[in-house]
Amino acid sequence: MAYGRILVVEDDADINEIVTTHLARSGHTCMQAFSGTEAMLALEAIENAPFDLIICDLMLPGLSGERLIATVRERDREVPIVVISARGEAPDRVDLLRLGADDYLVKPFDLDELTARTEVQLRHRTARTAAAASELERDASTGTLVFRSWKLDPSSRTFRVDGSPLALTRTEFNLLETLMRQPKRAFSKRDLFEAAWGEPSCEDDNTVAVHVSNIRTKLKASGTDRYIKTVWGIGFKLTEE
Repeated sequence: MAYGRILVVEDDADINEIVTTHLARSGHTCMQAFSGTEAMLALEAIENAPFDLIICDLMLPGLSGERLIATVRERDREVPIVVISARGEAPDRVDLLRLGADDYLVKPFDLDELTARTEVQLRHRTARTAAAASELERDASTGTLVFRSWKLDPSSRTFRVDGSPLALTRTEFNLLETLMRQPKRAFSKRDLFEAAWGEPSCEDDNTVAVHVSNIRTKLKASGTDRYIKTVWGIGFKLTEE
């Protein structure tokens, strides 16, 4: 099991205490923040031992949850973010995934489910870190993936379009890497989820579609968003057309 340092951002003191206590019993180290502003102070204060995961409410005093997520993503594309919120409508979940959240639980939620989802994100982060470290031992030039005007380097976790770097979230990078490793394959949404997340697919495969949509939006300015083709009834693939 992967244990981590977790920042819990929740203004309801009772919920914050219950979540941190439950996670601590599972072996995780938790730090509490009761506003978006307090969370940012905690993130800025801890440099040598950064957090492995952030659990964040949306309706926070000071800095809102949405703004907190956006600010974190500007600085760190890798740290997993799990949102807990009473706002459970589909557009809310879609917007948060596009903003950079990795998972979303609607209040009231089951504490064991929150713990399980947290540990999924931590295992995935650990696996990616180990893979990146192993990749660095080899000549970086041998690991670069190229598709048309795209270049993706798994060792440095960088992605370029026509030589210009393009910022991607951790999940977006994982999805593009999966597609570029087998550019002729049509991936189902389930296959993409399991390859990019390293975990069995959940029942709601809309998560992959949201992240692919977000990737296309970022690629649109370069005109390469059309490289990703929707295969109706199946999922997605890359195209030479």
